Amino acid sequence: MSDLFTSTDDAQPAVNRPLADRLRPMKLEDVVGQEHLTGPDGVLTRMIAGRSLGSLIFWGPPGTGKTTVARLLAGETDLAFEQISAIFSGVADLKKVFEAARLRRSQGRQTLLFVDEIHRFNRSQQDSFLPVMEDGTVVLVGATTENPSFELNAALLSRARVLNFNTLGAESLLRLLERAEALEDKKLPLDEEARAVLVRMADGDGRASLTLAEEVWRAAREGEVFDAEGLQRVAQRRAPVYDKSQDGHYNLISALHKSVRGSDPDAALYYLCRMFDAGEHPLYVGRRLVRMAVEDIGLADPQALGIANAAKDAYEYLGSPEGELALAQACVYLATAPKSNGVYTAFKQAFADAKAHGSLLPPKHILNAPTKLMKETGYGEGYAYDHDAPDAFSGQNYFPERMGRKRYYDPPERGFEREIRKRLDYWARLRKERGEP
Repeated sequence: MSDLFTSTDDAQPAVNRPLADRLRPMKLEDVVGQEHLTGPDGVLTRMIAGRSLGSLIFWGPPGTGKTTVARLLAGETDLAFEQISAIFSGVADLKKVFEAARLRRSQGRQTLLFVDEIHRFNRSQQDSFLPVMEDGTVVLVGATTENPSFELNAALLSRARVLNFNTLGAESLLRLLERAEALEDKKLPLDEEARAVLVRMADGDGRASLTLAEEVWRAAREGEVFDAEGLQRVAQRRAPVYDKSQDGHYNLISALHKSVRGSDPDAALYYLCRMFDAGEHPLYVGRRLVRMAVEDIGLADPQALGIANAAKDAYEYLGSPEGELALAQACVYLATAPKSNGVYTAFKQAFADAKAHGSLLPPKHILNAPTKLMKETGYGEGYAYDHDAPDAFSGQNYFPERMGRKRYYDPPERGFEREIRKRLDYWARLRKERGEP
């Protein structure tokens, strides 16, 4: 359902409450679009049945029901519900929440603490949750739109289970609209095509679909029915040209990627603008540009990754539409940069060997020997400190003895990798001269 379902003011007159708030599910099974979590055989359904609710991280796009589900979980398990937002809260707020939770626990009641946008807390703030999670003072439920693996502390993640919330599909959004019509006791004044366009406008966000429905009802005159063009005029927004979960999305990102790889900045700019015009989120495009920098350019131009990352950060700082120019600049830079998949290919080969030979120990001469026994059994024996060798290069073998020396990275004669190849060839010559394997 929608993350808008967070009002605690039950005394507020229904006529003044947003439609999304009035449609808030009262039971977990009423939540739309997250059946893998809330359905009869869903993960959360099983947790509640087993009375084994632990700390959780809800990861998913806005408007998919993270706040709603957290509230319902508290009700289903008879936990006190406490909600804070990482955007508006600091250390002092956390201390107050923890103190209140400790008081409740001393009175025999546990607290479900819901933290919206939890990834916005810094590392030390995230660490402050650990003691109250470990001693059972709170059951933490954090909500984030960002990848928890990158944004949350490993210690926090080790104590919580990550659950994915899916973008709502067209079928789920249409069910929401049907519920809204039943609640309002009137049909949306939209023809069939306009109804489909409204679903596309919502872009998988349940709250957005219900907000749009309210706008339509407010705007419609007696007996008026909007077509697709009328809906877009009333809503003051365009429908995406394609469904981002379908072929149009993948076709355009593929065309953009191949244009950059093919060193055609004009085609790359064209497809970049097509994606922006279609309603693609610029940060998704930014992430794809970062991927292109490491996959198709790599060390042929070591600055490419920094420029792609900087463009993504600039968009986050400037927002739309100003930030889109930074992404366009990065796109042109990547398209005109020298190309190499040398590191990409080397990584895949090295990863395959790492999986195949993961049980092999490194050679003893490069292992530390912190104990007397390890020294006696040969750990560290024969290691040559490279800085003491001529040219600061010993040439010794670092691979496990049973593998022998491998060569994964073969830099092409392009861009900066020409210089890297010269270094590798020079070291190979030194190794041969010194009789190293």
